[in-house]
Amino acid sequence: MTWKPDPSFYPSPKMAMQAPPEHHGYVVALNYGRNDKPDVLCTVDLNPDSSTYSQIINTLEMPYAGDELHHFGWNACSSALCPYAPHPHLERRYLIAPGLRSSRIYIIDTKPDPIRPQISKIIEPEEVFARSGYSRLHTVHCGPDAIYVNALTSANGNEGPGGIFMLDHFNFNVLGPWEIDRGSQDLAYDFWWHISQDTMITSEWGKPSQFENGLVPEDIINSKYGRNLHFWDLRKRKKIQTIDLGKEHQLVFELRPAHDPTKTHGFVGVVLSLKDLSSSIWVWYKDGDKWAAKKVIEIPAEAADPEDLPPALKDFKAVPPLVTDIDLSLDDKFLYVSCWGTGEMHQYDVTDHFNPKLTGKVQVGGIVRRTEHPKSNGPLLGGPQMVEISRDGRRVYFTNSLYSTIDDQFYPDKLGGWMVKLNTDPNGGISLDKDFFIDFGETRSHQIRLEGGDASTDSFCYPS
Repeated sequence: MTWKPDPSFYPSPKMAMQAPPEHHGYVVALNYGRNDKPDVLCTVDLNPDSSTYSQIINTLEMPYAGDELHHFGWNACSSALCPYAPHPHLERRYLIAPGLRSSRIYIIDTKPDPIRPQISKIIEPEEVFARSGYSRLHTVHCGPDAIYVNALTSANGNEGPGGIFMLDHFNFNVLGPWEIDRGSQDLAYDFWWHISQDTMITSEWGKPSQFENGLVPEDIINSKYGRNLHFWDLRKRKKIQTIDLGKEHQLVFELRPAHDPTKTHGFVGVVLSLKDLSSSIWVWYKDGDKWAAKKVIEIPAEAADPEDLPPALKDFKAVPPLVTDIDLSLDDKFLYVSCWGTGEMHQYDVTDHFNPKLTGKVQVGGIVRRTEHPKSNGPLLGGPQMVEISRDGRRVYFTNSLYSTIDDQFYPDKLGGWMVKLNTDPNGGISLDKDFFIDFGETRSHQIRLEGGDASTDSFCYPS
């Protein structure tokens, strides 16, 4: 704890965009399928003036194997400056890294040496189960009153409802489940909020039996994966509305609300349409006293020779885009969309959020194309997956691994991890940084967190 606000906290997204550029970042990466090594947290050099630029400069190995580190986040962020924040003097110091498969949580201290962080506490799965009632941990967000973590199912089995629990800001004890009244909500995936509206939004993936050994084709065809958006009263911790996106829309994934607290819209990616294997982006918005949702982007599947497709796709004779992650720049102007199947990163101008315009596209990897990077050693497996934007919006980073067994389902040749950087034009347009390519070898790279915060870390309570 400090006696003045952390200098990486900013009242508004506009002020955060004036922050100094990141010099390093952290990437969680897993070992799966070829060795019994534990997952790792890699520190990567992002300073173009450094002699080790575009290299892994430290690797922190977890003490247990098989965690499946997935999404992670900071213990504190700019939400600590909200007018009602009870803890304004928190530090952005600890990374909260949960295991999606193990339900174990690592508290990782980035101070005093940010390049070589250390594990300072481990919350064992039994404590998570007993105090929260949940398992299969997924997303972490720093809130003004606690650290929020969501989970995909209950502690006592594979089929109970998923939900959210809270960690104490100071000692990281599990405080308990967040929901007071969940209503009919059952499936879970991502969550985020409009703090100024006292509204939380959650999305849906599936039960552990539907993803831990890979996606289940029969369940996709029978519309048994998630297709709903849920809206919650953030203060009363009560579900207030559900929007069904329709039976054909399966796997409702990443949520990206507008950063400016005066805005009440956000974006969500839908991985698959049963109609034509397309992916889509929807915008949610306030319609009177209710929330509404509308499809605003549709990305079609591409015809492909069955000989070039994995077994799961051969009968369809097409490669779906598989939009598995999206990210929104801090000025709420550009939305980045990862097409993990076709191997494309799209940039859309969403200034008019009901009428996005495609302003840029790059090709790397892909199920069929396997497009090389200028610095890669041959064709690449995997495609743009977890995407992160610098606070000023000028640099975009992405990795290629989705989830261990699903990686092998769509890329059965067993992909290795890599990380790529894009440079952006403030007026629209993206280009591949030909000098930036990090090869993680057999270790599969997943989510990225940037020094001092990024575009999917902080919540702001003051308008730009």
